[in-house]
Amino acid sequence: MFTRIFGKPKQEANTLTTLDKLTETLEMLEKKEKVLVKKAAAEVEKAKEFTKAKNKRAAIQCLKRKRLYEQQIEQLGNFQLRIHDQMIMLEGAKATTETVDALRVGAATMKAMQKATNIDDVDKTMDEINEQTENMKQIQEALSAPIGSAADFDEDELEAELEELEGAELEEQLLQPATTAPAAPVHVPAGRQPNRPFPAKPTAEEDELAALQAEMAL
Repeated sequence: MFTRIFGKPKQEANTLTTLDKLTETLEMLEKKEKVLVKKAAAEVEKAKEFTKAKNKRAAIQCLKRKRLYEQQIEQLGNFQLRIHDQMIMLEGAKATTETVDALRVGAATMKAMQKATNIDDVDKTMDEINEQTENMKQIQEALSAPIGSAADFDEDELEAELEELEGAELEEQLLQPATTAPAAPVHVPAGRQPNRPFPAKPTAEEDELAALQAEMAL
């Protein structure tokens, strides 16, 4: 059961062992390649020395050995490339296996959860929740309803009375006389008096009226 759900530990261990072996072999090939590169470089230096000494035959032998080392270096490079390819394939297969195992575990867990949850129980629970919600709504409506004398009041009559009050208040505002705003005081700078108007010159009628009053007084 657990082997089927969580994968095969023995197979996973074999994969890890194979990857370790390939890594070890790759490191060994890299070391050999470095040694051969040094040997090839040494043969080149020897060939230069023999060339300076006018020993052409010995110089050619050095170059031949250099070519042999270069062939071995190329061969080791191909081996390393093959090992890299094998390691990439194994790592990809390992990742695929782990992904499949994880999906298998998830599917098994989901199946167990669904098995533990009965659809009838879910429907029953939802019905109970809806019923409780409806009961609470009815309780709230009952608590908010008016009681006693306030329950006998007619809402339409109260609204009509309110409209009459608003109309009467508006009519009263329209009938009130308009009040004039007081005139703003005129600011006079300090030390300067406002100009007073000259008395108007009396007319002929006013002169006659004044003379008549004087005679009556006598």
